[in-house]
Amino acid sequence: MCNKKVYVLDTGTMKMDKNYMIAMHNPASITNPNPPAEFVEFPVYAVLIDHPEGKILFDTGCNPEGMGDDGRWPEGVQQLFPAFQSEECYLINRLEQLKVRPEDIKYVIASHLHLDHAGCLELFTNAEIIVHDTELSNVMKTFAMTRNMGAYIWGDVMAWIQKELRWRTIKPHEKEVPLVEGIKILNFGPGHAYGMLGLHIELPGHGNVLLASDALYTEESYGPPVKPPGILYDSVGYNSTVERIREFATRNDSEIWFGHDSKQFKSFIKSTEGYYE
Repeated sequence: MCNKKVYVLDTGTMKMDKNYMIAMHNPASITNPNPPAEFVEFPVYAVLIDHPEGKILFDTGCNPEGMGDDGRWPEGVQQLFPAFQSEECYLINRLEQLKVRPEDIKYVIASHLHLDHAGCLELFTNAEIIVHDTELSNVMKTFAMTRNMGAYIWGDVMAWIQKELRWRTIKPHEKEVPLVEGIKILNFGPGHAYGMLGLHIELPGHGNVLLASDALYTEESYGPPVKPPGILYDSVGYNSTVERIREFATRNDSEIWFGHDSKQFKSFIKSTEGYYE
């Protein structure tokens, strides 16, 4: 089995109403007619895999120019989903700390194209950008029709076009796609977004890892029972995906890395401290 190193890149945090993370987590009732809202903070991260067949990046975090008066993100998005990044947390700087340049990356897997996962795709003009076919087609259609794209950012898409990124899409029927030795793309299909991708990494030292991204925000989402997020495109697809992840992880004895679990993220070895192998 080939040697590979897996780095967890801390790219900052975001905040949002917990109802977006766990739908109806604290519903009103006769005895509690006005339950308080919770504005929760959660990690945003990317994963770099140093593989003999080429460097692979899973997700790219938020764009550093998203926030502010002249920010790329619309004002309403900034109010609902504020991002917090120190300069050292910028993805390009996290890579530089490991002496990795954007042009060194061979593959970028975009789990989906929301603002906190695809915000820095424009940096990787040498890479093959791998995304779900339905996700890309729907986002580009929305881009053509409106600037109000919700969790997708018009300015991000414009940058992808201007930089002439090289796309490869995973079709709906492609359920498990080998990428390089010991690494497989998992097609989660529709759920949280139009089309979600995950990644499975065989790690002989640490043990197998399944990168779930926002197919599972947190351990609480995983359950059982499954707790869908408030940001949801396909509720039936979401629940089906979670059960598929559960079966796959059990069958492959894999640890699930959730998309935004604060407690789990604290336990990770960060790229500034070391790596998994």
